[in-house]
Amino acid sequence: TGYYGDGPNAIIVFAACFLPDSSRTDYNYVMENLFLYVISTLELMVAEDYMIVYLNGATPRRRMPGLGWMKKCYQMIDRRLRKNLKSFIIVHPSWFIRTILAVTRPFISSKFSSKIQYVNTLAELHEMIPMEYVHIPDSIVKYDEEKCIKRRMRTSCLSNDPEMASVEQE
Repeated sequence: TGYYGDGPNAIIVFAACFLPDSSRTDYNYVMENLFLYVISTLELMVAEDYMIVYLNGATPRRRMPGLGWMKKCYQMIDRRLRKNLKSFIIVHPSWFIRTILAVTRPFISSKFSSKIQYVNTLAELHEMIPMEYVHIPDSIVKYDEEKCIKRRMRTSCLSNDPEMASVEQE
């Protein structure tokens, strides 16, 4: 958690890789209480505008929250909190997250939908928000570095392949 801008504008960082495994017998109980904790914390912290940074990288599928849980969370958030949310940034979005949001878009408000932003790297995130007060877990930093290395290797392989180079020029 950190702050941005001139006023008391909070940046809430949510790392999905630390969520409980869905195979737990008490999974629903844990997730319900986790949500209540997050909401009560938001209500205490958020006086003005705020943004949520959702770190999706390094998260196995079994730790990602389900569609039902996310819908319930959205419905339970107080109107003031929904109104003061300025942006919901999803870092390292998977096809699963993109698909869920695309499917649910008709059922959520257009105002909320317009606040969702996808960011593929931590470097892109750094361009959007001040990172000096934002803690990124080591597992996410490592994931980002590995992803960037793979992307550079893929780009360099494409530019060294004469067939691909001609395709890129077209």
